[in-house]
Amino acid sequence: MSDFLKLFGENISKEMPGFIALSVIDVKSGNLYYSKKENKNFNIESASKFALEMIRAQLNANDFLKQNQNIDDITITLTNQYQFLKISKNNSYFIYLIADSSKANLAFTKAILNKQISEISSMFHSE
Repeated sequence: MSDFLKLFGENISKEMPGFIALSVIDVKSGNLYYSKKENKNFNIESASKFALEMIRAQLNANDFLKQNQNIDDITITLTNQYQFLKISKNNSYFIYLIADSSKANLAFTKAILNKQISEISSMFHSE
């Protein structure tokens, strides 16, 4: 699986204008399956842990409020970044992607993530 995730990361970083960093995280354990960053000063591991807390908080809120809905994605728009959290359909893992907002296109980035999440889903289910 690690070769698949490495290829996935390489493809996203090449396809995505403004790519900063990417990670794939297990929701339950918090394990980082994969990470890649263009800027050596960006701490993707710590950022991923904070993103995980956002995912868990929303999942807990959905349970508490008895919302019969899944999280599709969470998009955060900062001054100079877009941060995307794309969760799997079974809520077992998510992709965390950070892009420079002056170079990235919001709709294009979401389209890339939607395409890639299905490929990763098939890989996780085949093991």
